[in-house]
Amino acid sequence: MIRYLVRRLFFALFLVFAVSSSSLILTRLAPGDFVVETLGVGVSRDVAEQARIRYGLDQPIATQYGRWLLQAARFDFGRSLAYDRPVADLVPERAFNTALLALSALLLATLVGLPLGVVTGTRGGLATSVIRAASVVLVSMPPLLTSLLLVFAAARTGWLPIGGMRSVTSDGALLDLVRHMIVPVLALALPIGAMFERLQAQAMRQAVSQPFVIATRARGVSRRRIIWRDALKVGLRPIASVYGLVIGTLLSGSFAVEIVTAWPGLGRLMLDALRARDVYLVAACAAAGSIFLAAGTLLSDAALVAVDPRFSE
Repeated sequence: MIRYLVRRLFFALFLVFAVSSSSLILTRLAPGDFVVETLGVGVSRDVAEQARIRYGLDQPIATQYGRWLLQAARFDFGRSLAYDRPVADLVPERAFNTALLALSALLLATLVGLPLGVVTGTRGGLATSVIRAASVVLVSMPPLLTSLLLVFAAARTGWLPIGGMRSVTSDGALLDLVRHMIVPVLALALPIGAMFERLQAQAMRQAVSQPFVIATRARGVSRRRIIWRDALKVGLRPIASVYGLVIGTLLSGSFAVEIVTAWPGLGRLMLDALRARDVYLVAACAAAGSIFLAAGTLLSDAALVAVDPRFSE
């Protein structure tokens, strides 16, 4: 198991390197640059050239990329052109805000989706039909649409804040942060929780029909104990196998949710960096996003091996 996870760790490091490098190169190759975006197309040639020299944009792509690699090896990822701050200081602040949303949504989706999937996969009745129908609707809705609907509902009712991370008059209270998190966390968690419910329900229907479950039931073990102890362990395999993909989906979905809800996270920072053609900030944001994805993949692999050690072979 340890050898398997070490191999996956090396792949994760390669993923981070490849994504950040390609982001920097593609941003540099795209038409225009930071000088044109900030000074405008009507700026004189001399002023533009002086600005490019000051920002280091006059160098060939290979030279700029090589210098960036040498700096990155010393954990110096350059300086943001738009914010005039080291990206190593700027990105972790926003990445923490995105991680706060993503982990809260993942926790909520797991705690709600898995138990509901166990119930709908082993029972019938009106409640099961209602949960199944609601899950199908939520799975069909992308986080962008879910966030728009939730923001509209919050604006009409006035029960919850509709944007930002804290109120202007807030003194930093935890309760104010939690109230601002409700809308974006629900926008992310509802579709994923519905997907978990559908996957878990299907897995539980297959698990309860396994011969060992039927034999255990024949020996007089209670149905509740069989479902929540024996069948659930087998039924967790589909969820464990997709957890890494869910992390990636959660990250991409959080970008749209952050824009709609004005959440100061990595998604909004990435959008601002792309608009300004801030090459070093784009590369750092892409690296942070790939770290989230790599961490999710490692978590998925570890969970899958824990549920079924045969996957490490």
